[in-house]
Order: sequence, then C-alpha cells, then structure tokens
Amino acid sequence: MTDEEIKNLGPLASLVGTWEGDSGIDSAPAKDLGNMETPYREHLVFDPLSPVENHQQKLFGLRYRRTAWPIGFEDPFHEELGYWLWDPKALQVMRCFMIPRGVTVIAGGNASADSKILEMEATLGSQTFGICSNPFLDKNFQTVTYTLKVTKHDENSFSYEEDTQLKIHGLPDIFHHTDKNTLKRMN
Repeated sequence: MTDEEIKNLGPLASLVGTWEGDSGIDSAPAKDLGNMETPYREHLVFDPLSPVENHQQKLFGLRYRRTAWPIGFEDPFHEELGYWLWDPKALQVMRCFMIPRGVTVIAGGNASADSKILEMEATLGSQTFGICSNPFLDKNFQTVTYTLKVTKHDENSFSYEEDTQLKIHGLPDIFHHTDKNTLKRMN
C-alpha cells in the first residue's frame, strides 16, 4: 500500500494486517439459557480494498475475516466475514459483517481520521445501521442491539468489547452476549 492509500483509510489505517489474541472472554447463553463464559483465542485479517464510490460518496475500507476458538480446542466456535468502512466526508466508521448462524449486521458511528477509540452501534429495525437474522433466531434469540468499542493502544495492539443484546424467548430480561479480547499484530 502507498502512504496515500493508507492515509485514505483514516481511523482504520492502523488495523491493516494480521492480528491474534488469546485472552478473549465470550459470555453467551448456555443450553439452559443461563450465562456461560468461554475463554477464547482468535485470528483476524484486515486487507485493504479499492475505494468504493456511491455517486458522491467515496468509501475506503478493509475486507476482514475473523475466526475464534475456545482455548484448548481445534474447532472454531465463531467465524465472520465482512468489511470495515471509512466515510471521510461524513466522518463515519462502519462495520458490515455476516455470521454463519444467519445474522448480518451493519453497525456505524462517528469518528475522526485520527480516532483512537471507535464506537459503533446497530439496532433492530433501523433502516441504516441495522440487524437482520434468520427466522429461527429472530423468534428465539432476537438480536435487538449490537454495540462495539475498539480501543487502539498503539500500532501493534488493540482491544475490543462488543455487546450483542438478545431478547431470548422465555426470558423476561435482555441477555447481554458479550465478547472482549486484546489483539497483537502478527506481521
């Protein structure tokens, strides 16, 4: 990548590359719908993509893939594919991703080109930053809100906290399915 291409990525520039972390904690619904915590490790790859033009809008971004494994296991328990996008004119950062459970999310938030903290949110029913699920999940484990906070510590380390708020059939309160980890650059 040229210096200009990196500069165009704004707050996403420092994410380019391969990352790994092994201090993750996943707090998810157990089979009995109680809370189950799973320590995990993960691998993320962020690759720059060509600028995307939507008439007057020009987006810069990263293609990414994420895989997570419970500590001590070889088979992953989570995968996702998607894009992180930067809109320099609107000063917005976006994360668009799909999970093979049958969920897609477009989350977004405001940021500056040099932001060290990125915060994004998606809400069920939103026409812009929203959530879409397959019929089974929508009925039984409906995602109503998704939030993400990424904190960039330096060029070789960042952490994140995400909260997927679920309305679970049969439970009176919202369940907070949370994930957090710190990742280090591998290349």
